[in-house]
Amino acid sequence: MFVLGNFLQAVAIILDRVLWAYNLVVFIAVLITWVSPDPFNPVVRFLRSVTEPVFQWVRARLPFTTVGMLDLSPIIVLFFVWFARMFLVQSLLDLSFRLR
Repeated sequence: MFVLGNFLQAVAIILDRVLWAYNLVVFIAVLITWVSPDPFNPVVRFLRSVTEPVFQWVRARLPFTTVGMLDLSPIIVLFFVWFARMFLVQSLLDLSFRLR
């Protein structure tokens, strides 16, 4: 069973790193909207291509995320990523330690 425990620990650590990186990407995408970025800049295009589908999904499911000109969908996404890191990753780590 220790092999399964090690596998789950590796999955949890990789998932934590991916969620942390996505958290950083969302934060940078929010910061870049405060300025007038060039829409043809490759960095801006990458940030929008990675974050905008998730933001659109949140906007479609939760209509209260758009209040006037204020878009709250990045905050909802950041809360979801934070929750996933706290709940899902920690649960996988706890399960992996119990299987050892």
